[in-house]
Amino acid sequence: QVQLVESGGGLVQAGGSLRLSCAASGNIFSINAMGWYRQAPGKQRELVASITSGGSTTYTDSVKGRFTISRDNAKNTMYLQMNSLKAEDTAVYYCSVDVQYYSGGTKYRYWGQGTQVTVSS
Repeated sequence: QVQLVESGGGLVQAGGSLRLSCAASGNIFSINAMGWYRQAPGKQRELVASITSGGSTTYTDSVKGRFTISRDNAKNTMYLQMNSLKAEDTAVYYCSVDVQYYSGGTKYRYWGQGTQVTVSS
């Protein structure tokens, strides 16, 4: 089993910055893709950014140039640096990780508990 602990959410004014963290722990052989999702009230959960084990990244168009996803493989931790925040970035942010328990094994996806990000305009 894998435990994910998110931190870093909060209330910030428009134009401000926040940094989210997601730390994974457990009997993990490897962590493959990691990602940040968000869900605003009344909307579907959407993928904000993702990063592969090799460091390749993708971003949804609305955050390109403002958000940066990164990971520290030694710490099994992923980050999301969010700059120039806008009111429309307000949502609950969830991290996800795809893990393997042994080489060549099935990949399992786990989710964090979510952290609230509120941007006031």
